[in-house]
Amino acid sequence: MSTVDQVLDKALRGERLNLEDTIVLFESNEVEKIGDAANVIMNRMHPEKVKTFVIGRNINYTNVCDVFCRFCAFYRRPGSDEGYVLPDEVIFQKIKETEDVGGTEILMQGGVNPELPFSYYIDLLKAIKERFPNITMHSFSPAEIQKMKDISGLTLEDTIRAIHEAGLDSLPGGGGEILDDRTRRKISRLKGSWRDWMDVMQTAHKVGMNTTATMVIGFGESMEERALHLIRVRDAQDECIQNQYDSEGFLAFIPWTFQPDNTNLKKERQTPEEYLKTVAISRLVLDNIKHIQSSWVTMGPEVGKKSLYYGCDDFGSTMIEENVVSAAGATHKVNIESILELIRETGNVPAQRNTKYDILRVFDESNNVERDFIMQN
Repeated sequence: MSTVDQVLDKALRGERLNLEDTIVLFESNEVEKIGDAANVIMNRMHPEKVKTFVIGRNINYTNVCDVFCRFCAFYRRPGSDEGYVLPDEVIFQKIKETEDVGGTEILMQGGVNPELPFSYYIDLLKAIKERFPNITMHSFSPAEIQKMKDISGLTLEDTIRAIHEAGLDSLPGGGGEILDDRTRRKISRLKGSWRDWMDVMQTAHKVGMNTTATMVIGFGESMEERALHLIRVRDAQDECIQNQYDSEGFLAFIPWTFQPDNTNLKKERQTPEEYLKTVAISRLVLDNIKHIQSSWVTMGPEVGKKSLYYGCDDFGSTMIEENVVSAAGATHKVNIESILELIRETGNVPAQRNTKYDILRVFDESNNVERDFIMQN
C-alpha cells in the first residue's frame, strides 16, 4: 500500500490520484504535509495571488419540508404552526438590499415543500428576473429540484430546462452530504440516493447550467465513503468535459463539517484539523475542478483564513443571511471589510467575483479603494 509521501509525490508530479490513494490521505494525520502539497497545487492553478469572494445572500424562502433529515435543525413538518413560506414581496426586498450593497448572487434554498406547485417556482423566478435582471440566481438544491419534478409531472430534464428558462442561472451543491447510500440511508432516508443527487447535477450540466458540489463530513461515514464522494464528483466532471456540454460543470467544490447542535443526530463536532485535511485532499483529488471554496460559515473566520493555505482559492460568500447552518449552532458572521482583512493577512489580494468566477473588482491593498480589474478566471 502506498504511503502518504508516495501519494503526495504522485499528486505533485501531476498524476491523478485514485480511490486507494485518496483513502490513504484521509486515514493519515499528517495534516500539515497534506496541506503543503495542496497549497502547491493550488498555486499552480491560481498563480495570481488573488483570493476571491462573492457578495451574496441566502434566502430561505420556506422551512416546510417532508424529507425529515436527522441532521437538520431548520425544517418544520408540513402543517406545523412554525412553518412558513416567505411572501414574494419579502423576497424582493431581500434581493434589493443585496443589490444595494453591491451583491450579485442569491442563494435561495428552503425545505422540500410538498405544498408548493411547480408554477410557484416558475412565477417567482420570472418575477425576480423582471425586477433584478443583473442578479444571479444560484438557487435550489437537487432535492428541491427532484420535488419540482414530482409535482410537475415533467421529466427531470424538462423540469430543469423550464426553471432555467424562467430565470434559474446555476445550481448550488446543497444536499450532497456524503455521496454514498450507506450513510445517506442513515441520516436522510427520504432525500434520495447519491445517484438522485448526481442525476440532477449532470442533467443541469447537459442543459447548459453550471453548478457547484459540496461534501459534509462528520456523519459517521468511513474514510472510503469520503474518498468515493470525491471520485464520484470528479467522474461527473470528466463526463461533462468529455461530452462538451455548454457548461463548465462544477465550478467549485465546498467541503464543510456537520453542525450537530439542535439536531436529532448526535455526533461529535469535527475538528478544524479534520476540516483542513478534507479541504487539502479535495484540492489534490479534484484535478478537473478549478476552485475550492472555504466554508468559514461553519468553521469560523480564522479557520476559514487558514484554509487559504490548504488549497482554497476562494473565501466563499459574504452570506448576508443564513438560517439553516445557524439553526444548528454555527453563527459566524463576517462583513465585507473583515473578509478583505482576512484575505490580506494571508498575503493575498482580495477580489470580488461573480458566480461564474469572473473577477469584478480588486481591492487596493492600502485603502480599500476599488480599482477596475477585468479577468476571466
